[in-house]
Amino acid sequence: MDTPVPSDNDLQKKIKWLMLFRVIFTVFLLGSTISVHYRQQIVSQNTSLEFLYGIIAGVFILSIGYAVTLRYGMNLLRIAYLQIIFDTIIVSLIIFATGCYSSIFSFLYILVIVYSSQLFFRKGSMFIAALSSIQYGLMIDLEYYGILKPFVDVRSQLADDLTQVTYKIVITMIAFFAVAFLSSLLAEQARSSRKKLIDMEEHVRRVDRMAYMGEMAAGLAHEIRNPLASLTGSIQMLKEELQFHPGQEKLMRIIMREADRLSILLSDFLLFARPPSGNVTEFFVEDVLLETLGLFERDMSYCRRVSITTDLISGVRIAMDPIHFRQILWNLLLNAAEAIPDQGKIHIRMQNQQNKYVELRIADTGHGISPEHINLIFNPFFTTKPAGTGLGLAVVHRLLETYGGSMDVESQINEGTVVTLKIKKVK
Repeated sequence: MDTPVPSDNDLQKKIKWLMLFRVIFTVFLLGSTISVHYRQQIVSQNTSLEFLYGIIAGVFILSIGYAVTLRYGMNLLRIAYLQIIFDTIIVSLIIFATGCYSSIFSFLYILVIVYSSQLFFRKGSMFIAALSSIQYGLMIDLEYYGILKPFVDVRSQLADDLTQVTYKIVITMIAFFAVAFLSSLLAEQARSSRKKLIDMEEHVRRVDRMAYMGEMAAGLAHEIRNPLASLTGSIQMLKEELQFHPGQEKLMRIIMREADRLSILLSDFLLFARPPSGNVTEFFVEDVLLETLGLFERDMSYCRRVSITTDLISGVRIAMDPIHFRQILWNLLLNAAEAIPDQGKIHIRMQNQQNKYVELRIADTGHGISPEHINLIFNPFFTTKPAGTGLGLAVVHRLLETYGGSMDVESQINEGTVVTLKIKKVK
């Protein structure tokens, strides 16, 4: 499974919170160092405390630099990685200043790993855990062999106990990777839950918006249909009773053709506004789906350039008007085929859900839908097609809603679109 990457806005917010947390921690560290300094009444030079003061000053300078880079819009992911890598180095310096092996501040690595999982999820937190393990293990080894001399000298306690040193290093490394795994798992679950909540909120807003528009549209469509029927009937009578020269005859045909087109548009509009209850019957999804595909594949406009593959499940029944189900499938197949400019594929997959739903996924290899249009495709009359009415997906969504189903659309430019239907199944 691919590691998720946070969006720029989300990442920027998290980086700002990280910078604030770092400054607060540094202020706390500064206060603690000053407190120790004066409680011990240190008059002579103390290298350890001076080194800590230098670390604190360095963190403040780095924080200013981070703020400047964030302000001028450098690559956010690179900024975040650099900040956390520097944080592991700062933690190593703090541990060095407070006794290396005997330091109580090794837990700071875990804090860095935890907030790296919030920014980078699994892959990034594992990288930071590995980096922290290398730094900690190398520092303790160098101290043990006398190459690195911490300000608080405890080498005499380690000289004859290599097993204890190795044990502590290994346990600490295991802890780093365990924290990285668990914290990234929680971060990914939280991200998934947040995405589902946002999708649900968007679905509720869409349903409310379409219900309001449907009520308004129903009355308007009825008001238009009545005078349109009168006009069409009157023109038909005139056409039959009167003689016209060829130019007038052509005009009459145009009027009738456009009146018929307007009547079809009104029928679709009424279907969106107030879907009829229909003749609800139980049927096998696979049977009706294959029947509809058989008809669609005979369409000469698409059969030669679009290949359709299926991955279906037998024995799944739903309760719906079969005519409405065929209309839903036909509209979605038509949209998928029209989205494929030349040669392409449509794949239909059916999958049982753990709950009372069956999932039907229709994926195409078309040109895709741009991000700015993805939230508008269910709006009536919104279309990017030259000859489209913009009612196809609106009608599909409305029909599914009538039967307690739902529809989601995912798309990427030049890669294709996946439409997912969830329909209640019959036990």
